[in-house]
Amino acid sequence: MATEEVNKPQSLPPYPEIILKALEALDEPSGSSKSAISKYIESTYGELPDSTVLGNQLNKMKESGELVFNKNNYMKADPSAPPKRGRGRPPKPKTPLPPGTVVSPPRPRGRPPKDPNAPPKSPKPKATPGSGRPRGRPKKISRSPSATAAPGAVSSGRPRGRPPKVKPQLTEVSVES
Repeated sequence: MATEEVNKPQSLPPYPEIILKALEALDEPSGSSKSAISKYIESTYGELPDSTVLGNQLNKMKESGELVFNKNNYMKADPSAPPKRGRGRPPKPKTPLPPGTVVSPPRPRGRPPKDPNAPPKSPKPKATPGSGRPRGRPKKISRSPSATAAPGAVSSGRPRGRPPKVKPQLTEVSVES
């Protein structure tokens, strides 16, 4: 039993308390770094059980507003300082509703789902535009080679485009031995 009491680590005060004491003792004007805080705690209370616990506690205290993080240094939050604002435009102040008004739930985002029980809609009749011509690019009119050519165009008898590649004919070579 005596060996269990010797090997048992000394009980440490809560981490936030230790961190605040370290910041007071270090008393640096621009705040203290994480490594400086851990060195002070190790020199005062002995070996720390886990290095990640200190980082987690510092982050918790930073999120709760007990500490301010500036340029990789932690310092105590000034109680007279205004609360820290988030990024972006601040929300508009909400005007209180008169008593007795019922607030309807907000509409869901996005397109409403189709009703599976609704009958299918009949197609809308197509309205012709005022000019009488159909919309879009006109259809391509196929011309036969015997069709009359445009006036002034000279027909060379060759089709348009690149001619097909000519493949050389293979000749059989007989080998006599």
